[in-house]
Amino acid sequence: MSPLRGPPGRLKVTVLLFASYRELVGAGSLTVSLPQSTTVAALLAELRRRGGGWARLPTAPAVAVNRSYSRDTTELADGDEVALIPPVAGG
Repeated sequence: MSPLRGPPGRLKVTVLLFASYRELVGAGSLTVSLPQSTTVAALLAELRRRGGGWARLPTAPAVAVNRSYSRDTTELADGDEVALIPPVAGG
């Protein structure tokens, strides 16, 4: 089994964090094992349950799955890359 793939009945996704989110949780990425048929919303709920900086993630952050912006109802697949994208200010 590939290290990027989950065991039967589970899936593994890589979560990428940038800028303020990276500072909030103290990590730039992590691998999460989840049940099959997990959505983006369920992944975010799982991360928030970890407490600490994770609990302070916004209710509806911008999310990209495999480099495409996605909704919270998007179902995740084994090996997906999920990026949490913080708000950007500019001028």
